[in-house]
Amino acid sequence: MSTETFEFQVEARQLLQMVIHSIYSNKDVFLRELVSNASDALDKLRLEALRDDALGADVSDLHIEIETDREARTLTVRDNGIGMSYDEVIQLIGTIANSGTAKFVQELQGAKDAAATEGLIGQFGVGFYSSFMVADEVVLLTRRAGESQGTRWTSTGEGTYTLEAVAEAPQGTSVTLRLRPADTEDQLHDYTSAWKIREIVKRYSDFITWPIRMAAEAAPGTADGDDAAVREPETLNSMKALWARSRDEVSDDEYHELYKHISHDWTDPLETVRLQAEGTFEYQALLFLPSHAPHDLYTQGYKRGIQLYVKRVFVMDDCEALMPPYLRFVKGVVDAQDLSLNVSREILQQDRQIELMRRRLAKKVLSTVKDLMTGSPERYATLWREFGRVLKEGLLSDYENRDAILAASSFASTHDEEELTTLKQYVERMKEGQEHIYYLTGESRQTIENSPHMEAFQAKGIEVLLLTDPVDELWVDSVPEFGGKQLRSVAKGEINLGAEEEEQAETEREQRQQEFAELLTWMAGRLSEEVKEVRLSSRLTVSPACIVSDTHDATPALENLYRAMGQEIPRAKRILELNPGHPLVSGLRTAHAERTDDPGLGETAELLYGMALLAEGGQLREPARFIKLMADRLERAL
Repeated sequence: MSTETFEFQVEARQLLQMVIHSIYSNKDVFLRELVSNASDALDKLRLEALRDDALGADVSDLHIEIETDREARTLTVRDNGIGMSYDEVIQLIGTIANSGTAKFVQELQGAKDAAATEGLIGQFGVGFYSSFMVADEVVLLTRRAGESQGTRWTSTGEGTYTLEAVAEAPQGTSVTLRLRPADTEDQLHDYTSAWKIREIVKRYSDFITWPIRMAAEAAPGTADGDDAAVREPETLNSMKALWARSRDEVSDDEYHELYKHISHDWTDPLETVRLQAEGTFEYQALLFLPSHAPHDLYTQGYKRGIQLYVKRVFVMDDCEALMPPYLRFVKGVVDAQDLSLNVSREILQQDRQIELMRRRLAKKVLSTVKDLMTGSPERYATLWREFGRVLKEGLLSDYENRDAILAASSFASTHDEEELTTLKQYVERMKEGQEHIYYLTGESRQTIENSPHMEAFQAKGIEVLLLTDPVDELWVDSVPEFGGKQLRSVAKGEINLGAEEEEQAETEREQRQQEFAELLTWMAGRLSEEVKEVRLSSRLTVSPACIVSDTHDATPALENLYRAMGQEIPRAKRILELNPGHPLVSGLRTAHAERTDDPGLGETAELLYGMALLAEGGQLREPARFIKLMADRLERAL
């Protein structure tokens, strides 16, 4: 048969060089591309055989075969699929990116990094040419099912290719790569090595529907033609896409094995979540909720655990676009049907289908957490203990699912020292006439319970949520209400707990305000560098004083949190509240009325402020001065 030589167009030559030298960051993907093309050819033959009985194709043993020759340094990927005709080879293989080569080159040149260019490749279907990254020459031999003549395509990737009609060729397509000379220092890219082929297939193509076979290696010292020739080929892929099988066909052990493979965890998952979306955009998801948090969950470089597949072909690990950051602990697999194969992270973030998947996956995970809360309290308690801090991050970023996150959240409270409570349960227990859901943030439960801010609430038996996670300082200000009840800090603003005799209480407050007016004014001036106001308190029953933030001001803990993140914010002056019924405060009022110019009164005011600051776990700006004043006062007392 005659052989014809063709020359690539100028843009095509340029594109081919870019594919070979700069587009793919990982050489191993060439095998993924060839296996994926072979799988598509097998799918097409199966469908074609169903539609056309006259095709006469044998579909009883559809498979992909990989063969290596270490001495000749060749690698062959062969399938017995639909194959291609002479004209189809010209159209599909001889013309690179025939959907617009020049435009494609421009987009590649404009891409910022390798990941972005890989996304463009997937859209234009030129993955076959990644073979030239590892091969000096590529030979494609193909025959379309139902035709008698085959075609051989040959190219070195340097600007030309040859086409030859072949009288005899097996049905399907084989791609043979004449690999570049081996680099003794680069054993990781020895593509004639059986272990390397197994590794690539396991990573990228393990769940391909069709068996991927590799001829068994001959035992050392075995001559050609001996038992090596009759040894069964090895099937490299598991073909166990568990997400594509019904729940009753898969055992828990199989799910757990897949989870451990994905997460590199040695324990079983806490819960398995299945999701199948049908319609105009089809995808399947198999997600896992771990039973314990990894040590690096809160580090900046933590990798999210969702693997993206397209038609069972692995595309990428740690697909950030599929799961919001606050669900980064979720592991699993998402297999889409309609995405282009090599979609990059940049493309994913702008893809409408990916956004729809992300939203639905998040809702499914949150509903599963809620189901665990009601149906399996012990497993929910484990999940919340390990990942509650992360889930609450969603209250800051995911407005759409904020109510679902709140409904799936639980908190410590003064109602029960052992059991956590939900906001719904809190609202159901609220006292008659109570208008707010009260909370207090702090470093620990013990610190919060001993805070002066809690005294009136403890005295009246009003439940308070005890929030001890750093993220609590942030989300409480962004969540205005739950179930029609506003969230309110017991350490901010003025507190009115609704006394039974409101008029009498109001009259008593006005009378005390007049009695302490001079002391409050004097102390506000004396402590003007530390506080912006001194007032009487309705929240203290035992302590002489406490410090509160204004309603809309940031708390000191929140200020420190922002500073730790490198964001400097102005320090907000706070409010000193005095307990008029405490002997120290009433005694200070009497002493001030009798001897206004006594310098010791000013020191007492400073000590009172310092004690209030320490009582809530705060830090003194001048600890040395506070200690000196306290020591002098104790010395005089003795």
